Amino acid sequence: MEFEHIIYGLFVLAFTAFSGGSASADDEAEIPPIELKSDAFEHEKPIPAKYSCEGEDISPDLVWSKPPEGTVELALICDDPDAPMGTWIHWIIYGIPADTGGFEESFPPVEQTETGILQGENSWGRIGYGGPCPPRGKPHRYFFKLYALDKELGLKPGADKKKLEKAMKGHIIGYGELVGTYQR
Repeated sequence: MEFEHIIYGLFVLAFTAFSGGSASADDEAEIPPIELKSDAFEHEKPIPAKYSCEGEDISPDLVWSKPPEGTVELALICDDPDAPMGTWIHWIIYGIPADTGGFEESFPPVEQTETGILQGENSWGRIGYGGPCPPRGKPHRYFFKLYALDKELGLKPGADKKKLEKAMKGHIIGYGELVGTYQR
């Protein structure tokens, strides 16, 4: 039980540092959850090869529940914390209108869509989605993280994860997460 309290305490400190809020036992309850799903794979289950570098390397479909009241825009980061050289960024997408409920598979790899959605640079130095492509061996985890934000970020197309996280700091009012795995 003590271990669980230590882990929870570390989560609260880490979240507080990222979100810019103040630490309290209620922080976790203050950020409303957003349900994030895909028809392509279930939470904590394998991502089909179609969405990887071994397949078509297209983004999976994503759908999410209505974000909390006060959401102005949404942002999504997909990354792999198990990469041998540190966290590998697979997708940065932001400026998503609050009334958007998801994306169909194969989101176009453009800096800005006709509806104003923006994409940033992944770890390959490209705009848009880059699918799982781990070295051979144990499975890697791929975190699709959706953030509800209380303001327009005002970022230009092509922002990297560091710029996006800096702009989001203190403005996250909802969060959803979907984790898939992939192994070669």
